[in-house]
Amino acid sequence: MRLFAATATLMLLSSSALAQTAPAAATARATLPASNPFAQPSSLPLQAPPFDRIKSSDYAPALLAGMAAQRAEITAITRARSAPTFENTIAALERSGRLLERASMAFYGVVGANTDDTLQKTQADLAPAFAAHQDAINLDPALFARVKTLYDARSTLGLEPEQLQVLTLTYQNMVRAGALLSPADKITLSKYNADLSTLETAFQQKLLAAAKAGALVIDDKAKLAGLSDAEIAAAADAAKARGMAGKYVLTLQNTTQQPELATLKDRATREALFNASWTRAVKGDANDTRDTIAQIALLRAQKAKLLGFATWADYVLQDQMAKTPKTALGFMQQLGTPVAAEQRREAAELQAQIKATGGTFQLKPWDWDFYSEQVRKSRYDLNQDELKPYFEINKVLTDGVFYAANQLYGLTFKRRTDLPVYQPDVMVYEVDEADGTLVGLMYFDYWKRDNKNGGAWMSNFVNQSKLLGTKPVIYNVANFTKPAAGQPALISFDDVTTMFHEFGHALHGLFANQTYPSVSGTNTARDFVEFPSQFNEHWALDAKVLPHYAVNYRTGAVIPQALVDKIKRAGTFNSGYSFGEALAAAEMDMSWHSLTAAQGKQNADAFETQALAATGLDVADVPPRYRSSYFLHIWGNGYSAGYYAYSWTKMLSANAFNWFEQHGGMTRANGQRFRDMILSKGHTEDYAPMFRAFNGADPQVAPLLSDLGLNADGSRIAPAGGAMPVSDGPVTTAPTAKTGKTGK
Repeated sequence: MRLFAATATLMLLSSSALAQTAPAAATARATLPASNPFAQPSSLPLQAPPFDRIKSSDYAPALLAGMAAQRAEITAITRARSAPTFENTIAALERSGRLLERASMAFYGVVGANTDDTLQKTQADLAPAFAAHQDAINLDPALFARVKTLYDARSTLGLEPEQLQVLTLTYQNMVRAGALLSPADKITLSKYNADLSTLETAFQQKLLAAAKAGALVIDDKAKLAGLSDAEIAAAADAAKARGMAGKYVLTLQNTTQQPELATLKDRATREALFNASWTRAVKGDANDTRDTIAQIALLRAQKAKLLGFATWADYVLQDQMAKTPKTALGFMQQLGTPVAAEQRREAAELQAQIKATGGTFQLKPWDWDFYSEQVRKSRYDLNQDELKPYFEINKVLTDGVFYAANQLYGLTFKRRTDLPVYQPDVMVYEVDEADGTLVGLMYFDYWKRDNKNGGAWMSNFVNQSKLLGTKPVIYNVANFTKPAAGQPALISFDDVTTMFHEFGHALHGLFANQTYPSVSGTNTARDFVEFPSQFNEHWALDAKVLPHYAVNYRTGAVIPQALVDKIKRAGTFNSGYSFGEALAAAEMDMSWHSLTAAQGKQNADAFETQALAATGLDVADVPPRYRSSYFLHIWGNGYSAGYYAYSWTKMLSANAFNWFEQHGGMTRANGQRFRDMILSKGHTEDYAPMFRAFNGADPQVAPLLSDLGLNADGSRIAPAGGAMPVSDGPVTTAPTAKTGKTGK
């Protein structure tokens, strides 16, 4: 996942909101001491954050000072007596907010991965100020007048393509943010934005607390039968860290299903762990998120109506690759029928496995992973415990993830232990070109902690920009289970895939080659930004890459070809479940954000039930990957009406990987072409033509279904032939498709 943090750069307060926040910010700016680590750009390589000097209490004054400084910079632009030019208006906007950006990028990185009470209070206290600051810029009539003057005359300005794109996007983004609204409506919009920022922050903090409080506490070690010694030791360490020595704690990751459900033998423990996950944020306590998300959904619908859109989904999709909810839903509906059919087949197979092993109960969600693992072992003779010794995390990183990047793009990596980090587990690497030219810095934070948000993500501490003279400083974060002291750091193949995925995002950021920061690197649409990361997953099983990193940590033996073949044969196993749970979550997301303002505030439980039933993916034993109450992507991380992007970009990546396979696979030439035409482009071009230029055709659904081992009619026969393009307009469902409609 690419984390969309609120950096507040080039985002624009109604006059009333400005009046409310300006005094505090002005005071902070006047009193920000030189000793504050954000007062000047970092002197570390590539302006990496000086985490050894930063205290949690340093962020609030720096963020307030940064907002004040950027407002002063915007005022200077609007009060200029000279006529607007690209340089004195658009480029000046791009240069503004440097203090705010360096403070906010470090802040959002740490608050997501290593938060504390001070950071959480700062986040909650300043959320309305951030929203007001963004409105101050976007809704400034004098600034918009200058931008509009340039936009209206854009064909006569002799701009270079990137400059024209930045001007166009600046104008369009200000219009989308409400620049054309009346003064009264701007005040209403600012109120919506302030309320939303407060609610979204509250959701994130409630969810973090709910996940911590919802962890399953086990008194009897026997109930953990099936877990490895290392996993049991980690659970004991987690309990000890909470002051419960002698017990065991299974902490919750952000998804519905939990990793331990695949191996826990005791059915009652599995059920308890599933229920702990499913109910974490619906307990009627201070961490219950249901009312919060219902308020967020309503406010988003009201904001969309104010801005002239029927729904929040219509608003969000306007500047995405898919363009409209109809296109996104049409795409998902093409997948719904074959995926639901596969889910039903898989459920029947698991029920048969239960019966074959003496069970007399009906399959439930907490049984799925346990019995699917049995079927996997039986059908493919593939045991995850047999695989783990080949996936030691440090070797996966250096000889897998890094090696693939070297083979495709010529990159080299050097560990840096001289740079400060925000938590001792974090590793830093320098990234260089084949000729030794410095590309950027990479931070890796892989282990799960109670003070870390769930999931995995990538973002920047420093953005690339030729205008600003900056190179990328990027981080990858995950939530793998840390081994007990003295134990090897072994991970699952799913974790390996996550590492390749997040590093795909990192490559997108590392290869940024833009002049202007607003279009640099991963500053792209949500249904495009996941494309490079999904694509990079393919190299985890490449015949050149896998043997290079999959080495038994005990014996040094390379993973045998027979085991590789098992992994590949099992590649599409359980695809109905794994892909379908994400697809159901995406359609539920679209349902929430297809509400109109007139429909009012919803009962979260009732709406979720209705929305899931309407997807056509309502197989009883396949809950969505995220329940509404803990769907961090859409309520807190910027993917509202955009979770479909993961499935959409799987389609893009499947098409792109097909191109590689047809043109020689993993070669430096192919890697350079992908870098030049996709990874280094940022948002300097429109997405559909950019993809078409690389791929030679619009993306089709068939390669994605083939990756899942499915045909459009729901059979398990690999599809042949093509499917209709879906990049430039609405997608019609094939005549044989039969899926439910998304509820509104």
